[in-house]
Amino acid sequence: MSERVSVPTDAGEMSAYLWLPAGGTGPGLLLLQEIFGVSGYIQRRGADLAAAGYVVLAPELYWRLDATAVDESAPSAIDDAMGLAGRLDWGAAVGDAVAAFGQLRGRDEVRGGTGLVGFCLGGGLAFNVAAVHSPDALVSYYGSSIPDLLDLAPLVTVPSLHHFGLADAYIDHATVEQVRGAVAAEGRPAEFEVYEGANHAFDNDDFALHHPEASALAWRRTLDFLGRTLPT
Repeated sequence: MSERVSVPTDAGEMSAYLWLPAGGTGPGLLLLQEIFGVSGYIQRRGADLAAAGYVVLAPELYWRLDATAVDESAPSAIDDAMGLAGRLDWGAAVGDAVAAFGQLRGRDEVRGGTGLVGFCLGGGLAFNVAAVHSPDALVSYYGSSIPDLLDLAPLVTVPSLHHFGLADAYIDHATVEQVRGAVAAEGRPAEFEVYEGANHAFDNDDFALHHPEASALAWRRTLDFLGRTLPT
């Protein structure tokens, strides 16, 4: 079960979901949303991570737009979500995510480090936060903004895991290789996994592009990576 908490920001209180593991304490994970917002899918992933032993916080990053989430199953889902993402102030969103990360890291329940997990929009935000706020680990699923943030790559020195589908309509294979080259340069501890036949948002089981096999394999790899970098 999750609870709602508030995160103070420079523009007011941002709502967030908080999940605690069964033992009540554990490493922290900031969970950053897709363009669809903190949807039912993201909430299920929050619960999954808590079940794996983590304290999980998922801020509603569309709060400045007076929005929370888009129904991924609706015919207008892509247009609605792209409209929200297009109105999002990137700098403000990074600041809000940093504020949420700081609150999570300072919670009494968090023991043993704090990391970031982001999907799509959130994958790029997580990468940006990692460049400015030094988490202990980073997991990014098809981070759609990372190709535009490669100037930050030298600042992302923490262990990171990046998932990309090779059939992604928004991030082609050549771009993935460009990202790999920049992020893993100079021996930085970056792991890349790619998935044949998987499109963008392949992990989202509420969305038409869900790829069950890629989703299951990527999730096993995510839990293995977190077990190595943020053991519970």
